[in-house]
Amino acid sequence: MKKHVFGLVGRDISYSFSKRYFTDKFSHMGLVGHSYQNFDLQSIKEFKSVLERNPDIKGLNVTIPYKEEVIPYLDAIDEQAKKIGAVNTIQFTDSGIKGFNTDTYGFQNVMLPFLKPYHTHALILGTGGASKAVAYVLGELGISYKFVSRSPSENQFGYKDLTESVMQDFKVIINCTPLGTHPDIDQKPDVPYSSITDKHFLFDLIYNPEKTAFLKEGEIRGASITNGLRMLQLQADRAWEIWEA
Repeated sequence: MKKHVFGLVGRDISYSFSKRYFTDKFSHMGLVGHSYQNFDLQSIKEFKSVLERNPDIKGLNVTIPYKEEVIPYLDAIDEQAKKIGAVNTIQFTDSGIKGFNTDTYGFQNVMLPFLKPYHTHALILGTGGASKAVAYVLGELGISYKFVSRSPSENQFGYKDLTESVMQDFKVIINCTPLGTHPDIDQKPDVPYSSITDKHFLFDLIYNPEKTAFLKEGEIRGASITNGLRMLQLQADRAWEIWEA
């Protein structure tokens, strides 16, 4: 029987949504011979050996912290992923391996129903690979944004820069950091939550727990909130379309 191996490349990913999601998907679709594995790498330098040891790989997802670091290992990169500077899906073809970014598809489709006319400015908490996809979508939608970092560079906010005035201007707040992920569910970004109102929209890319400490703080103050689960489902389905193309 011909094997079709898919998998996730990341670090410390035993918690991952993807393995369970695709294993169930393959079962429901009756795809015998299809499997999904976690490739837990301590360094992106191990990526080549993963490919060498698994010649039946047909597609990969990529997660923290390798969405940017994996790019030099690819033979080609989709134009959108190139603009974003981050890859979360890898397609295996006869001409080599090609990188795509499906985070954009998932994020945009989940966020759009929550947006109001006054949601014109957004804060992006964190500067990793996922934040780049978020920034790309915001730019496409005409929403002005600022990155917030613990070590801000030029044109970025530090957390101490988030004054009440800034919080009133930036009514969309997107957490792209891992703070609050299970089991450290009491952690949350150092945002002045007292300045959040019922006109704010908080999006947390974390999906475990379902409601992070970050989202709870927003909910208490009447803000609209959503987690990253539906985004993950949508980006995974888009990845599957790319693999099957």
